[in-house]
Amino acid sequence: MQVPKVLGIETEYGIAGGPEKDPILASSIIVNAYALEGRTRINWDFDSESPSSDSRGVLNFTSFAPIVETHLANTVLTNGARLYVDHAHPEYSSPECRTPLEATLFDVAGEEVMLRAMNVSNQSLDPSMRMTLYKNNCDGKGNSYGTHENYLLSRDLEFKEVVAGVVPHFVSRQIIFGAGKVGAETEDGLEVNPAFQISQRAEFFEEVVGLETTLKRPIVNTRDEPHSDAERYRRLHVIIGDANMSQVATFVKLGSTSLLLSLLEAEGARVFPSMPVHPVQTVRSFAIDTSLSHAVLCEDGKKRTAWDFQDELWNLANSFVQRTGAPDVASEDEVSLIMKQWREMLDGVRDNPASVADRVDWVAKLRIIEGLKERYGLHDYDAKLRAVDLQYHDLRKDKSLSKRVGLVELFTSEQVSEAVHNPPRTTRAYFRGQCVTRYPEQIVAANWDSLVFDLGEGPLQRVPMLDPLRGTAELTQDLLEKNPSVSALLKAMNG
Repeated sequence: MQVPKVLGIETEYGIAGGPEKDPILASSIIVNAYALEGRTRINWDFDSESPSSDSRGVLNFTSFAPIVETHLANTVLTNGARLYVDHAHPEYSSPECRTPLEATLFDVAGEEVMLRAMNVSNQSLDPSMRMTLYKNNCDGKGNSYGTHENYLLSRDLEFKEVVAGVVPHFVSRQIIFGAGKVGAETEDGLEVNPAFQISQRAEFFEEVVGLETTLKRPIVNTRDEPHSDAERYRRLHVIIGDANMSQVATFVKLGSTSLLLSLLEAEGARVFPSMPVHPVQTVRSFAIDTSLSHAVLCEDGKKRTAWDFQDELWNLANSFVQRTGAPDVASEDEVSLIMKQWREMLDGVRDNPASVADRVDWVAKLRIIEGLKERYGLHDYDAKLRAVDLQYHDLRKDKSLSKRVGLVELFTSEQVSEAVHNPPRTTRAYFRGQCVTRYPEQIVAANWDSLVFDLGEGPLQRVPMLDPLRGTAELTQDLLEKNPSVSALLKAMNG
């Protein structure tokens, strides 16, 4: 059974500076400053968090679920997003969105939220303590932080089918969506010591399937926490992928993955390309192959390059779209745009990289790096190149190199500003965001699938939201407008 591809992105931002250069303290200042500025201090409700639930349905004593840090700064925004401290990073988790384009908009809104939070925080700090945020995935010292995607899937789809279907995509999609990276920083990466990698995250992955997100990172994460009706849905939590500065790359990354997941629900993994024999080594070898010529042996006996995998997957998706229209992913026009851009970017990285330097981050970054090397006679491992690499991801618009290379923008500043303050109208995020806006003093806590209200007397009242496609503007806008108080709203809902 196919289900609409409700989706979103969680992004941990790199942070530098702050009091005592303590990243946890600095991240807390960022989150708290924005919460105060936006007059929202709503706590996150951890009651339904279950990070140890495993989609494989077995207890693995060698796997360790992520630690849920309930004591760190955490709040819910008026656009339905979550802003909090995750380990030593400020993280923006976008609201649930109904289409890849909408999800991309709210990811871009997250950049603006973080930029505003940084600016507000720095106003109260001594200049020597001011902080800088980066939308990247590694600190150059062997530590990586994530950009995680989330997709709604049917519970009817067996998890082994998910693994077989998505691994070919996840090991190869970096040739279009990789953010690029100067050098290496892990023990295994330094053994090869590439001058440049297509992906920032590739060298940090160690397993094919697993529960962890910070250690022994797997290509396919098994965390079974749907944040919805667990009998009907599962959430595919994707931890392999880079933070993109290119809006088009983010859009096509979300769109291509959504289309392939919809196809997987409809026809199963049997139609997908065979998995590589050694997926972890494949991820790493593809990452250092800027020529896109390296081929790996697959379980069907064939050898495929990353480009071969993506070409097969595009053709599968294209046939699926021609047959069905893929309405569970997006409108006809949006699906057509996904397919067009995916094809252009795929052909471009192989045949004419300059033609896609306005959409593919690693190509844009490599052009900068190669230009500097040629202009100043720098060697491959010059520290200046690592600094330039980092500056590509700087959120400050006057400092960010990604703002100077002509990346295509999909949204106007007005659209981004609207998404900073207001939730998408197409999912339950609308109801959450509107309640945060209208009743901030009466909401005790919130999470993805419920809100907890305090009416000032009697017990706290929890409103469940187990269906991501309920709570939309179409279903709740009139209800909210006709009931200006929480007590009236709850009475109307219960009546």
